[in-house]
Amino acid sequence: MALIKNQRDSTKRHPQPRMVKEESPREKRQQPRFTSQFRSTFSGDQREGQGRTLDLSSGGCMIESDSPVVVGTTFECRVYVPGLDWPLRIDEAQVRWVKAGTFGIQFTKIQPDEEVKLKRVIASLNQEINA
Repeated sequence: MALIKNQRDSTKRHPQPRMVKEESPREKRQQPRFTSQFRSTFSGDQREGQGRTLDLSSGGCMIESDSPVVVGTTFECRVYVPGLDWPLRIDEAQVRWVKAGTFGIQFTKIQPDEEVKLKRVIASLNQEINA
């Protein structure tokens, strides 16, 4: 009987750690992200870098870059989207995480006209997925 009780206890213990382990940062995101491959540049604090935007949302993006960045750093970012006359200009973005040549930024300041362009780009990416 003690053996059966221990088996029950072990099954009760396993589901909780698994749920915590499987929880991903993506679940915390407020906006859906769309896969993209846009050239991007960023500058601030007398540093400049360039990279490739791998995904994009109305609130931020993930950038692949050889330029080292630090969590908490803020900078201006430009995203070069094919079909736009000028790159999207994000006046201020903050680095939220860094991992193996990629980092995630949150857009903290964007002009209203640039936000309209960003939403159009996201709508276009969404249409491509659903086409």
